[in-house]
Amino acid sequence: MATSSSIVAQIGGRYAGALFELSRERGVLEAIEGDLATVSALIAESAELSAFMRSPLRKRDEQSRGMQALLARAGIGPFVTNFVLLMAKNGRLFALSAAISAFKDLLAKSRGQVTAQVVSAEPLSFEQGEKLKSELSRLVGKTVSIDAKVDQSLLGGLIVRVGSRQIDGSLKTKLDRLAVAMKGNA
Repeated sequence: MATSSSIVAQIGGRYAGALFELSRERGVLEAIEGDLATVSALIAESAELSAFMRSPLRKRDEQSRGMQALLARAGIGPFVTNFVLLMAKNGRLFALSAAISAFKDLLAKSRGQVTAQVVSAEPLSFEQGEKLKSELSRLVGKTVSIDAKVDQSLLGGLIVRVGSRQIDGSLKTKLDRLAVAMKGNA
């Protein structure tokens, strides 16, 4: 049985694939990459925007109008604006973040890169990000780009996923393991 997150990833992947092919044909991959990075940052910075996009109570035309106003104010180009509005029109705005992530993966793959999903308790500094990229590139033998997210519930440390491999060095996981081990000794 597919989980809801895998279904969202599948939906996002289909939209991303279409956007990637069209933008590659038109030679605008870098422009699309920049606009999608801006949209991704807007979503990451605003819990209200994220909730607005996921809300089943919002009508599609209301989501379209809201997103159109936001994208215009952010200076997003017509290609990405039309992409986002198509997702809103089709009732798929909840999968926008997954589509952006899938687009990044397709772009990285076309460049011979891999993308590492990194979740940390606090935002990574530029230096930390560069050091992590360098170390991951050495480990996997390819150029690595980082898709970083923050989850304060980790308390400290990192969770890094590259392809199917995951390294969980979060303090939360270490404390959970310690609690299980201590219960076994009690």
